[in-house]
Amino acid sequence: MPQILDGARVRDDIKAELKPRVAALAAAGRPPGLVVVLVGHNPASEIYVRNKIKACEDLGIYSETLRPPQSVTTGELLETIGQLNSRPEIDGILVQLPLPPQIDGKGVLQAVSPEKDVDGIHPCNAGRLVAGLPGPRACTPAGIIEILKRYQVPIAGRRAVVVGRSDIVGKPVALLLLHQHATVTICHSKTPDLAAVCREAEILVAAMGRPAMITGDFIRPGATVVDVGTTRVENREEIARIFRNSTEKLAVFDKRGGVLVDVHPLDVVEKAGAYTPVPGGVGPLTIAMLMVNTVASAERRCGRC
Repeated sequence: MPQILDGARVRDDIKAELKPRVAALAAAGRPPGLVVVLVGHNPASEIYVRNKIKACEDLGIYSETLRPPQSVTTGELLETIGQLNSRPEIDGILVQLPLPPQIDGKGVLQAVSPEKDVDGIHPCNAGRLVAGLPGPRACTPAGIIEILKRYQVPIAGRRAVVVGRSDIVGKPVALLLLHQHATVTICHSKTPDLAAVCREAEILVAAMGRPAMITGDFIRPGATVVDVGTTRVENREEIARIFRNSTEKLAVFDKRGGVLVDVHPLDVVEKAGAYTPVPGGVGPLTIAMLMVNTVASAERRCGRC
């Protein structure tokens, strides 16, 4: 059986390490402060934001959630971001994606002060990542590196393949792996013979967003497979096909109305040497690394770095 890389365990370790840092900041003057801007009522975003708020409460981080209406304009949102940039007690600003279609998303994200960009996606911070300079890193990619390190998965000198080239996951995780001295290939929808390229990977990161696209034919025996797992499948017949009519998974589907699938969940167990499960793998670390970025921002801004 392959080793399961338990993201929930790593998350709990990270939170335990953060608590004394938060307490020290509070004793020195104030706790770290995080504001989440949530536009409209996207159900998935609502759940994610609730989990962020709970993580802040657990650690003693001050948090606010601003909820502009779905009809908000780009100008109104930019005004809100400007106000948050000027508030000295706020160390982190996170604009929850996706934004409504009438919003200039890139303009809004770039309006966040780079020093308060705890999502690590501002162009200034992306540039610092490229240059190998200190700064907040995109949360999901940073969590991927964290789980590999804490499970002592060798990275230096290993062949890593990243499937997906998004600005939020694919590109930054490729750079982080490169900084850890892996030999990195980025694949995407136009990559010829994608399965053959993936089979070369000792570390395979799947962030393509196509359910069960990464099958056993893509996985090198014994490879470490990191499943970002953000694709929600809401078709019962598709779930039955992917999970080979598993009564357990069908019961989960019937209860929740959908299941997250990216890497083929049964093939990865048969072929990988280690893997991150869905749920419970990379997901918990995204919020944990958001907390890390928020605390680090507070320490920098309070002169305690």
